[in-house]
Amino acid sequence: MSIEIHPLADCKTTQIGAGTKIWQFSIVLAGAVLGENCNVNCHCFIENDVVIGDNVTVKSGVYIWDSIRIEDDVFIGPNVTFTTDKMPRSKQYPDGYPRTTLRRGSSIGGGAILLPGVEIGEYAMVGAGALVTKDVPARALVVGSPARLVRYLDL
Repeated sequence: MSIEIHPLADCKTTQIGAGTKIWQFSIVLAGAVLGENCNVNCHCFIENDVVIGDNVTVKSGVYIWDSIRIEDDVFIGPNVTFTTDKMPRSKQYPDGYPRTTLRRGSSIGGGAILLPGVEIGEYAMVGAGALVTKDVPARALVVGSPARLVRYLDL
């Protein structure tokens, strides 16, 4: 399996696993690590201090900022918003950002917003448009703003 990078993508990293596809108008910075068999749709941005596991789908319009970790088999829906700075101010840069982690098999619905430093548990599901303000347990389904636990999922 070869790596496929669309000619209209700007991909600076060389750390890309076999079978991964990066589509047009996406930007991947030099320090990013992408696993095998990933699909990064068009109009995405992936910063330097990002690690993405195997078999991850990143739909259109997703920006993945420094300090975000995404484990294997994760789905990130279109226009999901990650935030990294709890107290953002123009032209003020902290030494680091809280770590946001998406655990194995989790799914983030389109348009969801994840605040800095949250952990989404294994096989958890975040509903479309949810505002995640705190950690989500493994196999939990959360929806709403702020996101609230609806039930646990059987897999």
